[in-house]
Amino acid sequence: MIKILKQTQKQKRKKRVSSRYFGTLKKPRVVVCRSNRYLYAQIIDDENRKTLMSFFCLKKIDEAKKMGKNMAEFLLKKEIREAVFDRGSLAYHGRVAALANGLREGGIKI
Repeated sequence: MIKILKQTQKQKRKKRVSSRYFGTLKKPRVVVCRSNRYLYAQIIDDENRKTLMSFFCLKKIDEAKKMGKNMAEFLLKKEIREAVFDRGSLAYHGRVAALANGLREGGIKI
C-alpha cells in the first residue's frame, strides 16, 4: 500500500512539474533523470520531437557540474543561448542542482 502511494505521489509531482515546460529548437528542454549510480540528461526539441543530444555521468557532484559545462558547450556550438530545465519529479539539490549550475557557468540561461 505504501509503495503504491509513493509511486502515485511521484507521478503526480512529475506531471505537475513537467507539464509547464515545452522545448523548441531555439530554446530546447533539458530533461534530467537520476538513478543511484548515474545521472542522465537529454536535450530535447519538442516541436520536432527530436532528441538533440544525451549525456550521462557517474554519481559524483563534480562530474555532474562538468557534464553541465559540456552540455553548455554543445548548445553554444548550435548557437543556442537559452534552455528550459525540466527536473521531473526530482528535488532541486545535489547532482541535479550541480548540473544546472554547470549549465549556467557554461553560458546558458535557464
